[in-house]
Amino acid sequence: MIRNPKPVSIAFIIALILAIFVAITTFLVDDYNKVSTLISFGVTLLFSFLLFFYSLEFFIYRKIKLIYKTIHSLKTQKYDAKLSNFSWSQDPIANMNKEVISWARDQKEAIDELKRLAEFRKEFLGNVSHELKTPIFNIQGYIHTLIDGALEDPEVNIRFLKKAAKSADRLSDLVADLLAISQLESGELNMEFERFDINSLLKDVYEQLEVRAKERGISLLIKEGCNKPFYVFADRYRIRQVLVNLVGNAIKYGKEMGTANAAFYDMDENILIEIADNGDGIEQEHLPRIFERFYRVDKSRARESGPGGTGLGLAIVKHIIEAHNQTINVRSTIGHGTTFGFTLKAAAGN
Repeated sequence: MIRNPKPVSIAFIIALILAIFVAITTFLVDDYNKVSTLISFGVTLLFSFLLFFYSLEFFIYRKIKLIYKTIHSLKTQKYDAKLSNFSWSQDPIANMNKEVISWARDQKEAIDELKRLAEFRKEFLGNVSHELKTPIFNIQGYIHTLIDGALEDPEVNIRFLKKAAKSADRLSDLVADLLAISQLESGELNMEFERFDINSLLKDVYEQLEVRAKERGISLLIKEGCNKPFYVFADRYRIRQVLVNLVGNAIKYGKEMGTANAAFYDMDENILIEIADNGDGIEQEHLPRIFERFYRVDKSRARESGPGGTGLGLAIVKHIIEAHNQTINVRSTIGHGTTFGFTLKAAAGN
C-alpha cells in the first residue's frame, strides 16, 4: 500500500518524462516500430517509476521523517519516547514545517522570558547597589571627617560615631534581609512549626514598637471582639517578622495621631489576620507591585517618614506567608488607609 502521495506523484512524473524520451528514441532508431516503442515506453515507465519512488521514499522522505520526529521529540522534551509509536500524517514535510514554526515560536517566548529575567536582574542589582551605596558612603564620610580632625572634639566625635554606627546597622540589616530572601526563594530556609496564640504575639510586637508609635502619636489597637486567644500552627519567629514589618509600616505610613488596628477572624481551617492603618492609602496602580523587592510607592515620602527599611520587608513577608502555604493580600483606599491581610493555619483550641 502506497502511503505517501507526494513521492508517488513526483516519481510518476519523472518516470513518465524518461519513458517518453526513451520511447521517442526507440521509435526513431527502430524505423518507426510502434510495438517496440510501446514496449520500451511501458518497461521504462514501470522500472523508472519503481526506482524513483523507492529512492524518494527510502533515501529522502524517511530522512525527512526522522528529522521531523527529532524536532518533535526535542520540542516536547520526550527524548526517550519510542519514535516508532508516533502517529504521522500523510505529509511529513508540511508537518515538519509546522513543527519548526511552533519550535521557533516557543524559542521566541523563551528568549523573551530570558530578556525579562535579565532586565529584572539588572534592576535588582541596580537597587542593591543603590541601597548598599548609601550607608557605605555615610560611614566613609563620618570616618573621614573624624580622621580629618573632628575626632578631637568630644561632642562631634560621639555624634558622628553614632551616625556611623546607625549606617552600619542599616547595612547589616540589608545584608541579613538579602540572605533571608535568598534562602526563602530557594527553599533553603527551614520552618519550625508550633502552636501559639497569634494575639499574644501581636501584643509583644506592639510593646516592641510602642516607642516608635508614640513618636508619631499613633495608637496601637486591636479590633473590638478580637482581643482573645487565636491559636495558629506556624513558625513563631517568622510570623513575628511578618507582624513587625506590617505594624511598622502602619506606624510609618499612617497619619500622625492616627491608629494602627489589628483584627483576627476565625475562617474555620485558617485564621485571617489583618493590620490596618488610616493613612493616605496607596493608589491602585501600585498594589500589584507592592510585594516586589525594593519597590517603593513614593521614595520621597519614605525618606520624609524617617529612617527607611531595606526595601525588602514586604517581599520577605510574602515569601514567609507563602512558605506556610498561605496567602497575603492588600487593599487600600486613597485618603482612608491600607489594610494587609494574611492567613495562617488554625490550631486546635480556638
